[in-house]
This record gives sequence, C-alpha cells and structure tokens, in this order.
Amino acid sequence: MMAVAHDQRLFLVKLLHTAVWVFFAGCVLAIPVLGWRGQLLEAGVLSGVVFLEVLVLVFNNWRCPLTPIAAQFTTDRRHNFDIFLPEWLARYNKEIFGTLYVAGLVYLLYLWLR
Repeated sequence: MMAVAHDQRLFLVKLLHTAVWVFFAGCVLAIPVLGWRGQLLEAGVLSGVVFLEVLVLVFNNWRCPLTPIAAQFTTDRRHNFDIFLPEWLARYNKEIFGTLYVAGLVYLLYLWLR
C-alpha cells in the first residue's frame, strides 16, 4: 500500500473541513430564509443542528476538531491553514456566522411569538 504524502493528507483534511463549513454556513444562512417562508419547523431543526456544532466547538476550546489533525501535516498556522477559505473569512468566521446564527434565532423567536 502506498503512503499518502503530508501535503495530500492536508489537502484531504482541508477539503473535508471546507465541506463541513459549507454545510453549517448554509444551515445558518437558511434559518432566517426558512423562517421568512413560514417553515418554522425546518428552521428550528437547522437551528438545532447548528447548536450541536456549537457544542462541539465549545468542548474543543472553540476550535474545529479537524484543526489539530491538519496541524499534523503542516507548520503553517495562518487562520486558513486547515480550510479552503480566504484568510479574512477564516479569521472572523465565528464572529460573522455566530452573529448571523444569533440573529436568525432572534428572528425565529419573533416569528414564533407573533
């Protein structure tokens, strides 16, 4: 069996990390859209899915569990060393999507209470 080089392993971890990020970013963006469309159950389910991801981050010191795996294959420690995102987005990802997530939850609460 042929060994996979570090750069290939890093590429695979970054690819997986990016796919997971796209999924959760899509969930965060879909929450207010589903709410606006009156699909409160679906928006609530996505809110719960994202909340589970938040718990994973909390229990990993606010880091994705894939980050230390990627770190094994490179000495690079830029904000985007472990994901295929622009560095500015990787740097402020939690702030941007955390704010959007909370705003989506507030909007859902408003829709539910009215």
